[in-house]
Amino acid sequence: MKYRTIIFLSLVGLLFACKPEIDEFKASAGSADFSNYISVGNSLTAGYADGALYHSAQANSYPSILAQQFKTVGGGEFVQPVVESEYGVLPGKLVLDFSTNCLGDPSLGPVPASGQAEGYSPVGYSVNNLGVPGAKTFHLLAPGYGNPAGVPVGLANPYYARFASAADASVIGDAAAHEASFFSLWIGNNDVLGYATSGGIGDTITGQQPFAGYMNAILGTLTANGAKGVIANLPGITGAAFFNVIPYNGLVLTDTNQVNGLNAAYAPLGITFNLGQNPFIIADPNAPAGLRQITENEMVLLTTPGDSLRCAGWGSIKPIPDQYTLSETEIANINSAIEGYNATIKTLADTYNLAFVDINSYFGQVESGVTYDGESFSVTYVTGGTFSLDGIHLTQKGYALIANQFITAINGKYGANIPKVSVTDYPGIEFP
Repeated sequence: MKYRTIIFLSLVGLLFACKPEIDEFKASAGSADFSNYISVGNSLTAGYADGALYHSAQANSYPSILAQQFKTVGGGEFVQPVVESEYGVLPGKLVLDFSTNCLGDPSLGPVPASGQAEGYSPVGYSVNNLGVPGAKTFHLLAPGYGNPAGVPVGLANPYYARFASAADASVIGDAAAHEASFFSLWIGNNDVLGYATSGGIGDTITGQQPFAGYMNAILGTLTANGAKGVIANLPGITGAAFFNVIPYNGLVLTDTNQVNGLNAAYAPLGITFNLGQNPFIIADPNAPAGLRQITENEMVLLTTPGDSLRCAGWGSIKPIPDQYTLSETEIANINSAIEGYNATIKTLADTYNLAFVDINSYFGQVESGVTYDGESFSVTYVTGGTFSLDGIHLTQKGYALIANQFITAINGKYGANIPKVSVTDYPGIEFP
């Protein structure tokens, strides 16, 4: 009996003696100083989602998430130009709800939110988040871009007017005034996005040489006091949900007489239809009769009125107007611009010795589907979890994904050990 007791006690002692030590996570700033952090950018930096800049989404902007994590390594307070309304600064917020289409069929989809937008009255205090929805690279350098008097006539930005330090201030000037110890910069999407979302006819793409000059001027100012920082490149815009909800062959024909009628009408143009799925008819000023069938490499935009496709003959009897589609040439223009912008951003990141976030590659992974904290994410509209209801901006979970990519880049560049966030702690699209 004593022998067994001795053996038992010896084994217990051995188990405790061999108990592995678990290294505790020790947060550290590495060679960076996060005590005075500012963020500079556009709507993605501001926390824009679901077609609006509203309170709860802004609270979980990726810079706000970063600032919370920076506090574990000496980061200071991070002030945003707080939007109090859940309906946004300006009207336009979308919510997920049931509605009835022109055929009388009920469906679940994005509908305009019912509520009062806040307006763009100045907040009256200095902010750390200088994200301005709608801003292009050159807008950050423009004096008077936040002049309230210029907003009604389209000469200023209402979102910047809320927190601009003066009528003649510039975003980059206000950023410099902070004398920040660390900054994040994510800008350039809007230099091509307006062209893309207007079907290639409502805006122009910023040229490569001007873009490089603007970016260099922005970074020169942000780093003038020796601040360190992180810069991100641009995702492939046409991978966003906005461009992939409506399939090119979304014209579904179920009636033989309808097929025969369309074939007779379009026979002179060599266009044929069949029962089942067919490519839409789209407007094209360069095609015979100003119209043609869309190809599988082209896109129909999310803004295309659904009831016009269902009940007004768009895409069959009538061509879908040009502003709702992207041709192969237009898509090539977009992709070429982003490729050039991203080359510039990487070069400047190296030149200014900054942490670099390859968002373009990351969103390539998201297009194929990624899993984070046990939850799956993709670019699929609504159910993919990444894009909000406007199809361009991210959900709050999506912004958490982005924040973690920034943290990975910062940790790698500056030898820091900043903890990542749990993506599942953040809200996604709210279902009714």
